[in-house]
Amino acid sequence: MTIHKEGRTLLAVLLIILTVVNLVAYNYIGGTIIFQVSLGVSVVLFLLVLQFFRSPKIHCPVNDKHVIAPADGKVVVIEETAEGEYLKDKRIQVSIFMSPINVHVNRMPVKGIIDYFKYHPGKYLVAWHPKSSTENERTTVVAKMDNGTPILFRQIAGAMARRIKCYLSEGDKLSQGQEFGFIKFGSRVDVFLPLGTDVLVNIGDKTKAGMTVLAELN
Repeated sequence: MTIHKEGRTLLAVLLIILTVVNLVAYNYIGGTIIFQVSLGVSVVLFLLVLQFFRSPKIHCPVNDKHVIAPADGKVVVIEETAEGEYLKDKRIQVSIFMSPINVHVNRMPVKGIIDYFKYHPGKYLVAWHPKSSTENERTTVVAKMDNGTPILFRQIAGAMARRIKCYLSEGDKLSQGQEFGFIKFGSRVDVFLPLGTDVLVNIGDKTKAGMTVLAELN
């Protein structure tokens, strides 16, 4: 287990602030109880923020016919929908909600070349809101697989997550399970699959980024 690069500066600053607060509580405010409360709250706060930025090592079950979960979380949507930004036809949408206690690293669902990438500024509706997929801050990515199949996936910010990081550029070639981004403090990732794809998860299932098989392509 390591600490993700997105959290190292924040954690260092937080540690300095909490250290100063506790030194003040100990030296100037006085009182053992006040200091103990301050120290206890500081430890809990630091550990909560620390767990947001954990980055565990994984073993990805690489398979060209499989679509792997791009995020840790819970499956909240499996439905046929129209994708109008790039694919402009019907797809099976599988959405994963990332809570604040999940790992926030995002990983490639398939191996492929990045054919399309676009960042959209937007609102910060709660991640399960029906319009969050089209109105919230988000990034849209299309990976073209070796057989030419395009797989579109979308990072979506939520009410708490107000910073999406995506490390991709058009033309990049990435492996299945490779890290491609990070969403601070949770949110949602949508994956759009071709009609006829055999979805292997159900609503409410828990997923692990780069490990859980979402679907098998025909």
